[in-house]
Amino acid sequence: MNLPLFIAKRYLISKKSHNAINIISGISIIGICIGTMALVIVLSAFNGLTNLVQSFYNSFDPDLEITIKQGKTFDPNASAFQSLKKIEGIAYYTEIVEGNALLKYDDKQCIATIKGVSSDFSKMSRIDTLVSEGEFNISKNNIVIGKGISTILQTRPSDLSTLISIYAPKRGKTSSLNPEDGLNELKAYPAGTFFINLDEFDYTYTIMNIEKARELLDFTTEVTGLELGIKKGSDEMQIKKKIALLLGEKYEIKNRAQQNASLYKTMQTEKLWTFIILIFILIIATFNVIGSLTMLILEKKKDITILHHMGADIQLIRKIFLVEGMLITCIGAFLGLLIGSILCWIQQHYEIIKMSANLAYPIKFETSDILLIMITVLSIGFLAAWYPVRIFTKKHLTF
Repeated sequence: MNLPLFIAKRYLISKKSHNAINIISGISIIGICIGTMALVIVLSAFNGLTNLVQSFYNSFDPDLEITIKQGKTFDPNASAFQSLKKIEGIAYYTEIVEGNALLKYDDKQCIATIKGVSSDFSKMSRIDTLVSEGEFNISKNNIVIGKGISTILQTRPSDLSTLISIYAPKRGKTSSLNPEDGLNELKAYPAGTFFINLDEFDYTYTIMNIEKARELLDFTTEVTGLELGIKKGSDEMQIKKKIALLLGEKYEIKNRAQQNASLYKTMQTEKLWTFIILIFILIIATFNVIGSLTMLILEKKKDITILHHMGADIQLIRKIFLVEGMLITCIGAFLGLLIGSILCWIQQHYEIIKMSANLAYPIKFETSDILLIMITVLSIGFLAAWYPVRIFTKKHLTF
């Protein structure tokens, strides 16, 4: 029989002579329960929100992006890039040409980023599934624009009468006094509108065929980047190393996290500071454990004296009250974890809380977070129990 655990359980569930001890013990359990529940819900909500934002970016960003470190463009027809296509695990290979341009539709205009893409782009990004109006068609003079640009220009894919005029500066110097002579112009039909729900895409990008983009931006065979899609189950890090070995140090290879490094870092920092703030709240809640054990030690002085005369040493007595404190912590932590998980499950399946009319607040469980919460809560509970047991038994119990 585990004597400290047996006595600690009796002390926890039995009625004390001073009812305040029962009340404080109950408050301690409730406080730890609420703190643990808040940690589970908030961290799961952060995971869900991060996953949602990543899904938005993943619909536009490739698995791997290759750009040149010095300069803006490079020739994708070099032998190294032809060998790159043969690397096992690469499913899609897309040539990209990007540049700024002015879009004009009737009397409205805006600045946009032209993104010329090759045939694999729609298969790799599945952006065709995000087209809210019209269709994803970039053949001939067709373009697909972001929802924000469409709102500014007030375009309609069904309107065949008015084309969008796209202007981009010619490369090199022009001697003409007429500013229009320094611009390339392309007439294009807005075949569709994509909606990602991120302003940096919806209000920025216009997608067109890469050959038309080269014509507009005065390129020949050059590209500003290459976008690669990785087969499911392939080792991204190994593929990245093979590409770096093949291309050398002139080129920069970025995965999705590196392409949006500031965003990922910001979200992880927010999650960390939220966790720290909730931990401080939990620490305050565990002060009740200190009060509860202190009052219990003082109340049970006679019982402790009897135990001592029966052969219990100071270490055994301290262990009894330490186990008592850990029981309070474990019960509160278990209830908090259970209630928090149930509430998260309800949100996942019934979508009670909405971010918008069509989008529920996302929730995602991660085992690492649950383990971190339990380790943190139990560690705080142990320290909260150890302090009064160590200090007050030494001060008030003399045999």
